[in-house]
Amino acid sequence: MELELVSTSSAKPIGTLKHVSPSSTVKEIKKEINKLKKSYKPERIELRLEAKGKGLKDDSTLQSSGVQGRLFIKDLGPQIGWKTVFLVEYAGPLVVYLWMYQRPWLFFGDGAAEQPMTITAHIAAGCWTFHYVKRLLETLFVHRFSHATMPLANLFRNSAYYWLFTAYVAYHINHPLYTSPGSNQVYGGLAAFILCELGNLSIHLALRNLRPAGTTVRKIPVATGNPFTWLFSFVSCPNYTYEFGSWLSFTIMTQCLPAGIFALAGMYQMTVWAIGKHRAYKKEFPNYPRNRKSIIPFLL
Repeated sequence: MELELVSTSSAKPIGTLKHVSPSSTVKEIKKEINKLKKSYKPERIELRLEAKGKGLKDDSTLQSSGVQGRLFIKDLGPQIGWKTVFLVEYAGPLVVYLWMYQRPWLFFGDGAAEQPMTITAHIAAGCWTFHYVKRLLETLFVHRFSHATMPLANLFRNSAYYWLFTAYVAYHINHPLYTSPGSNQVYGGLAAFILCELGNLSIHLALRNLRPAGTTVRKIPVATGNPFTWLFSFVSCPNYTYEFGSWLSFTIMTQCLPAGIFALAGMYQMTVWAIGKHRAYKKEFPNYPRNRKSIIPFLL
């Protein structure tokens, strides 16, 4: 078969691929397009049946996708690796918080660094550091990404979210006027934070083991022998559940309003992601457990 290639931006043909097999995958077609037009890098383009339609999955074939002889090409713009994005996103909060932890004169004025700091502020700095060091190590050694790249513009948006929220939270917790809650609340929140962090790590390790290296294989996630993974019996995305639990615990521990706002903002975004993933699981796997919710057991 022949494939006419049309740009979504100009609606004009940009070339034709001849002698294409219907069993060819979208990923293979992207490589052929790159040979025809060097400016169309495989990771930078999205193939569609219609100009404003949804992008075709890389592992789907032309036949299974319903391709009839024409494909529309969407230029996604400059791309950057997912791993690079995550490393930048997570390194920033680590650096910013530890800088604010020193009470720089730029934010706190002269002499602030010499004033006493509560034990809660020290514990909070340790928790924040632990969380983002964990995230960096997971990015390097645990996560397996289903997509190689993402639009470069997303790097600036995502980084701004993490970096600015970090400065907002760190300014209040490390301020000389910050008042700590009682020790029972602090250490109770700390214990819950540690448990949720371990739970989050356990889920990430379980998800890693579902996908063989170098593949985009998807399987139904299930609980393992690790008790922290038992949450899979109730929700599709327990990693998000534990993530919110960590920041809720951090908020209780510090009794800091900006930390609570950060926790709620994160919960909102993770709920959107969890609902999307939950729907995708149910659509892809007919035998997907019906009793599971998206992110909050029994509720949502």
